[in-house]
Amino acid sequence: MKVISAAMLLSNNKSTKRQGKVQLIDGSLLFKKLRKNLGEKNCEFTPEQIEEIVHTYLNLSTIERALDDKGDSTGIASQVFDNNDFAYYKVNIERPDRRKAQFSPERNESLRFDKQLQEPMAYLYETHGNKLYEAGFLKEQQKSTLEWCEENEISLNAKARTKLLDLKAWQKQLNLVTIANELMAEIGETEYSDFNQFKRDVDASLKASKTKLDASGKNAILNAVSWYDESAEKVIKKKQKLSGDKLTELLEHLDCQQTDLADHGYYQVADSNEYIIYESNSDLRDAESIPVKDNIHRYFLAEVKPHVNEAWINLDSTKIGYEISFNKYFYRHKPLRSMEDVASDIIGLEKKAEGLIADILGIAVADIEVGV
Repeated sequence: MKVISAAMLLSNNKSTKRQGKVQLIDGSLLFKKLRKNLGEKNCEFTPEQIEEIVHTYLNLSTIERALDDKGDSTGIASQVFDNNDFAYYKVNIERPDRRKAQFSPERNESLRFDKQLQEPMAYLYETHGNKLYEAGFLKEQQKSTLEWCEENEISLNAKARTKLLDLKAWQKQLNLVTIANELMAEIGETEYSDFNQFKRDVDASLKASKTKLDASGKNAILNAVSWYDESAEKVIKKKQKLSGDKLTELLEHLDCQQTDLADHGYYQVADSNEYIIYESNSDLRDAESIPVKDNIHRYFLAEVKPHVNEAWINLDSTKIGYEISFNKYFYRHKPLRSMEDVASDIIGLEKKAEGLIADILGIAVADIEVGV
């Protein structure tokens, strides 16, 4: 086996002709077999090959790979690039969240357990029931609970262990179940295809009953009784008025025209200065790698928009990275053999096989040809 290694020459004091440039030299096909392996080493460069590599480097040469008589690659290859040829933008492409929602006893009951502690909390409740809400009971179960977690390969950090055995944490979750059941009694078990209307009805019910519920608690209830459905309405995050200096600043930040704002997640309401911003769905989020020499918006319109019409660019997520792939720059496709050559080989193999069968069976080829 031939082991190929790569070497990098890095310098912050380049000559004028090399500034802003990167030279890639592929000498993987330059080697001489050793008579005897030295450990894992079984080949080496000859002095002539070393001289060829050094000469190619010093002259900043561009060399296309040569081909031998069989069409196989041979010899050295070298290419020179601009620094930005290896740079790319990593940009998140967002899609709107679409949700249906419906209160039900089963969904409401799921709020009894913290999402991060779902399995151990469910075990404790199934084992002990409402005794868990008695003062001091949880602390009495500490040893057996932690042993159960260890047996079931559930790793809990100190904060999680404290929360799991904290009566206040259990009471907080129980309070969410109670509120969800009250909301179900008020709103009913109708399935909503418009999550925006569902949230408005929940807010109205909470206000009417003067129920105190913080933002995290309300979100926990909404998440527990809703799910993604592509046939549902888009979930609105907020509506924002954009005009004057505020609009100008946004257009400068996004480096786009007002007519392009929808491609960046700002959807204008009719001809007003009001824009809708939708919630994005993290499960549908995609990341695109776009060459720095390209334009992000042009790439989006050409490569993304035709396939996912409701997507938008999250320009604030943009990061710049670099990647060098030798295969990308030095691989050369070897043309397939012609059909005539392939057919000729197949016919030749069939004739050989026919002769072998005849020899094995002791039958003359002539007999086979006349059907004897």
